[in-house]
Amino acid sequence: MKKMKLLMPMVASAILFMTSCAKEDVNNVENPADDSQAISQEVLDKIGSLSLNTNDVVVKDIPLPDGTLVSRYVVEGDITIDPNELDGMSIYGGITTEQYRTNNLVSSPRTLSVIGYTGGGGYGLTSSMQTGLQWAVANYNRLNLGITMSLSFSASTNADMVVYRNPTESGAGGSAGFPSGGNPNKFIQIFTGLDNASNNVNEHVATHEIGHSIGFRHTDWFSRQSCGQNVNEGTAGVGAVHIPGTPTGYDSTSIMLSCFSFSTNGEFNNNDITALNFLY
Repeated sequence: MKKMKLLMPMVASAILFMTSCAKEDVNNVENPADDSQAISQEVLDKIGSLSLNTNDVVVKDIPLPDGTLVSRYVVEGDITIDPNELDGMSIYGGITTEQYRTNNLVSSPRTLSVIGYTGGGGYGLTSSMQTGLQWAVANYNRLNLGITMSLSFSASTNADMVVYRNPTESGAGGSAGFPSGGNPNKFIQIFTGLDNASNNVNEHVATHEIGHSIGFRHTDWFSRQSCGQNVNEGTAGVGAVHIPGTPTGYDSTSIMLSCFSFSTNGEFNNNDITALNFLY
């Protein structure tokens, strides 16, 4: 069974907090995007203090649906962090078990507007991406949480969350940020490697990236076992916030694993549901 790394992390899947990919002039961002640009030790130390893996941090120009480029640190393959917001990011509590969240959550109760982008320039979601997003939103709404989602499809970006296809990324996965200021991460990328993927695979990626956008971390931080690795990312003296009622150890079917298989059914497992009901 082929394992595919979720680039963003699946970003997630996607920033620790953490960041909303809000539109801004890339020239105003501290570190211009350049995949080969050296990352300072100070930046790596700060990212590490958020209990994120600092081994392969890069800086990238990420295109938004209108073609605007925003500079972001990309961590763990699918987590995006705004350089201008990094200093203000923090987490508390030790990472002690499997399900965990960021310190920043979405204020609730509320209804979040979600747009599946259908505009041009290669940014519009494919048919299977649209179906996967519909199923992902249904996954959340059927749980009757304190946050509900109202989904529409258009070429607008006027929504709490905008899910779009990034034509410059060929990986099989997606990328997203974490909540900020009580609001979800706004821009969620889906990569072109999913153009011909099944509805279930697209459902998985959309559900995972929305999970990051409302505050969820990867569940296998301690091993990245879902990626075929044995790497403990460490806590750098701090960690993410453990969600009571979720188990210790590796959870092979969690929607928030670092990597996924193309045989995924795209559904929450019971521990994911427990975590969501505890937080929202």
